[in-house]
Amino acid sequence: MKLIVGLGNPGRDYDNTRHNVGFMMIDNYLNYKNLSGFKSKFDGLYLDTNINGEKVIFLKPQKYMNLSGEVVRDFVNFFKIDIKDILVISDDLDLKVGNFKLKSNGSSGGHNGLKNIELHLGTREYNRIKVGINNDKTISTPDYVLGKFSKDDIDTLNNISLEINNILDDYFTHTFDYLVSRYNRKNR
Repeated sequence: MKLIVGLGNPGRDYDNTRHNVGFMMIDNYLNYKNLSGFKSKFDGLYLDTNINGEKVIFLKPQKYMNLSGEVVRDFVNFFKIDIKDILVISDDLDLKVGNFKLKSNGSSGGHNGLKNIELHLGTREYNRIKVGINNDKTISTPDYVLGKFSKDDIDTLNNISLEINNILDDYFTHTFDYLVSRYNRKNR
């Protein structure tokens, strides 16, 4: 069983904010696959399905970002999901909009959602896709990540969501190391 987690903050006030890019990528993938029907459990919205004969859960934690690890932990424990079968999609200030990076482990890089996941899973050894949101040093980080994307940024994200869709398709049939070697590249 695989768990695909998109990070974000719950509520309409946070739609199209930079911190919610994980939710956006999950929604884009599910639209691409014509899947719908989120259910609620453990403070999370989830959709379970089968892809290539394997059960997959798509999860959007509904606690605020800095508490999302609690929701991930509850799903991992309840569904008995192996850490190697978790993939987290989050925003990254250090990458430009239109870029992404796949990692199989590492630090949170200051990201409060990833910090909370590490705390509640007790490890940094989980797969992730970090999606670039830029960084504007003239704006405080909390204000920046909770700010809305521009129309140009949304267009760029819609374009890279096609690549993220391909990565997720391949995630169900290939190793994560293969995905890293195939899809990672320098900032464009």
